[in-house]
Amino acid sequence: MAEEHPITIDAIDHVVIRAKNLETMVRFYRDVLGCLEERRKSNIGLVQLRAGRSLIDLVDVAGALGREGDKEPAPATRNMDHFCVQVVPWDSDVIGTHLSNHGIEVGDEVTRYGALGDGPSIYIEDPEGNTVELKGPPQAA
Repeated sequence: MAEEHPITIDAIDHVVIRAKNLETMVRFYRDVLGCLEERRKSNIGLVQLRAGRSLIDLVDVAGALGREGDKEPAPATRNMDHFCVQVVPWDSDVIGTHLSNHGIEVGDEVTRYGALGDGPSIYIEDPEGNTVELKGPPQAA
């Protein structure tokens, strides 16, 4: 019998993205993806955006917190591959039109495996080249 693990992960709590242009990144996650600004700590260069039950933290590389990190984000020094957010309800046409209206290049919709199983998924990029996966609910078995 397998031993019960002392840590049970339910969902992504937050991701932290280091940003060269903080306000451009805030507008992308707020206006394009619909996140709500929850908290701003200007003294350290941090904006926290609510993404469903999770948070996306944006850290200004020129701010006090951002200077503690590595080199500023660039194609050769990215600090993550991608992160994925669950999108409910999933309507490919509505999502695609909305992204296109914001000048966002929309990748092909494919079925990918995620935390809830196989479901529709598309990749997009934020203004600083970070890949964001938008994932719909799992498909019926």
